[in-house]
Amino acid sequence: MPTGQTDSALVCVVDDDEVIRDVLSAVFDADGFLVETFESGDQFLGRRFDRAPACVLLDVLMPGSSGLHVLKALNASGGGAPVIMISGSADIPMAVDAIRHGALDFIEKPFDPATIVRRVRDALDASGVRAAALAQAEDGPDLPGAEALTPREREVLGLISGGQSNKEAGRLLGISPRTIEVHRARIMEKLGAKNAADLVRIVMSATESR
Repeated sequence: MPTGQTDSALVCVVDDDEVIRDVLSAVFDADGFLVETFESGDQFLGRRFDRAPACVLLDVLMPGSSGLHVLKALNASGGGAPVIMISGSADIPMAVDAIRHGALDFIEKPFDPATIVRRVRDALDASGVRAAALAQAEDGPDLPGAEALTPREREVLGLISGGQSNKEAGRLLGISPRTIEVHRARIMEKLGAKNAADLVRIVMSATESR
């Protein structure tokens, strides 16, 4: 989606912190987005949208339904909007759990609101790249264990197997290099690769055997 087409896209901010909601609402509105804010995951899940959200910013720790609970509910309902998790007490296992359940990216508080807007724009702009990377992975070699990969992991594999660095893959997919690292670690685990070089070897061996 070209940058101009992200204007008027609906962004949902789900956070129990009123200041966070107000600040993000103001910066997204100033940047041409439509914004709806929610003080709880339950309030967000109970909303019936006239137009589908283009992106959801979801706090991890909230009273009532946690961000991870909301994320799982969105997955179960087939919601296709990219979800970016935000948290003031993030740790690696938490980030891995969020990404494993379909989060596009994971951002730690405190953050620069302008950076959040840029990350959302990057995520929306990169939708075509993600689709192409997924198609490349689907049409690629038949790797043992590949059936266990999630669609997002297949997107990442489609880029890193083509020689993209974490930073380059993150830029193309509109997500952070740290998130790429989490995906790559899970890909290596599922494909039985001991390290990055071993992952490349596995992909090359499968390609040569086609």
